[in-house]
Amino acid sequence: MHTYLIELASLMAIFAFAIVSPGADLAMVMRQSIVHGRRSAIITSFGIGASLMFHVSYTILGLGLLISQSIYLFNIVKWCGVAYLVYIGVKALRAGRTEIDAPAASGAADGKRQSALRAFGLGFMANALNPKAVFFFLSIFSSVVSVHTPMTVKLGYGLVMATCLISWFIGVSLFMTTPRMRAAFSRASKWIDRTSGVVFIALGIKLATERAG
Repeated sequence: MHTYLIELASLMAIFAFAIVSPGADLAMVMRQSIVHGRRSAIITSFGIGASLMFHVSYTILGLGLLISQSIYLFNIVKWCGVAYLVYIGVKALRAGRTEIDAPAASGAADGKRQSALRAFGLGFMANALNPKAVFFFLSIFSSVVSVHTPMTVKLGYGLVMATCLISWFIGVSLFMTTPRMRAAFSRASKWIDRTSGVVFIALGIKLATERAG
């Protein structure tokens, strides 16, 4: 149990940087909150969290299959993960300050209330169709989580991550749409990117030096 808690803590320390870094999901939730209201933004947040579990599930299943069937295939995937981690790390280090502007509320012109299904679907599909997500989760699970950790425990890790992601975006829905909070987040974004860049590069190096087990 102690080993699993250490793995979970390591995962969450890394995932925290991915959560708070400005990206498409953040922009989606902010737009939903501003254009369609907090209710739609919160439902969209649950859609993003559900999509995260989708990515985690097939990443864990696929990784386990690769390890059991072919070390060669596993190494190919592993080095793709290394390359991706180093790439996003360098990109984050080179990023400047991110200005978070409130989008125009053109979508609210018709006055219609967005359905819960549509709000959920927007969040789910925006994340599910992001090709970067699979590389990210494959990379961090490969480098942090032992291949001997039971699959049910790994899925539990994913559930914790999804819960934290949903909580973050609910917070965005409630607070980050105010001008003061947007300005504060924009000021901090440069240092968030720099710190996460170092973390991702270090993680890529760690993954490169490990074996399938």
